[in-house]
Amino acid sequence: MATPAQWIAGARPRTLPAAVAPVLVGTGAAAALDGFALPAALLALVVALALQVAVNYANDHSDGKRGTDADRVGPMRLVGSGAATPAQVLTAALLAFAVAGVAGLALAALSSWWLVAVGAVCMAAAWTYTGGPAPYGYRALGEVFVFVFFGPVAVVGTTFVQTGTVPGLAVAVSVPVGLLIVAILVVNNLRDIDGDAAAGKRTLAVLLGDRVTRLVFAGLFVVAFAVVAAVGLGRPWALVALLAAPLSLPPVRTVLTNARGPALIQALQGAGLVTLATGALLGAGLALSG
Repeated sequence: MATPAQWIAGARPRTLPAAVAPVLVGTGAAAALDGFALPAALLALVVALALQVAVNYANDHSDGKRGTDADRVGPMRLVGSGAATPAQVLTAALLAFAVAGVAGLALAALSSWWLVAVGAVCMAAAWTYTGGPAPYGYRALGEVFVFVFFGPVAVVGTTFVQTGTVPGLAVAVSVPVGLLIVAILVVNNLRDIDGDAAAGKRTLAVLLGDRVTRLVFAGLFVVAFAVVAAVGLGRPWALVALLAAPLSLPPVRTVLTNARGPALIQALQGAGLVTLATGALLGAGLALSG
């Protein structure tokens, strides 16, 4: 039976900035448009965090059953390590999905019932990342879906539930958020590239190869902060988010100097820190611009 500490580790807390950052930026955009609504913002945060935990447990369950996690470099996996059974981890995933569903229904009641359909699509995407008969995470499509759901869907959705609109500002600021979260996935898959290739998991890193993947990782930060700078031309307070740019230098340096295995865990943590810092600063800058 897995210990509480192992269950927490299985929830992959290092990935949680990917859930928080879009809500911070979407809320900042809502505030910039004089539409900030605290109850809706908090519910959006609960939905995002619960979905992130759910997809992490779902991935643990699916990858563990397929044997992809049998020989890992990174943090332990509950099923792959034998600490928990697939049924137990599946139950944990379903509980997290249930929390997201309840919070999502409350959010829909506050804003629009169309969100029920959006939530259903998000849950389906979360499950089929590594689950089901044709997981898209095994077909080099993980980065595309991560960008869409953690960028435009999460950021614009957070703004929508507070303002009732889909403003161009929210769409624009969703781009750097999505790119930074894609960078987290890229370095995660770079770390696992050998094991994934051996297990037949065809991630983008496996498809592109080691060297190109490292360059893509660095390029994502460059483009993300370039978009922030472009947004700042119209809303100068958004430029405060560029203060997070220096935080990207350590993980980029680690990746570009051909670090491997456990050394890339630090780069993963660094990418998460950049994402969270950028989300907080960009959200605050947008709010001040209003």
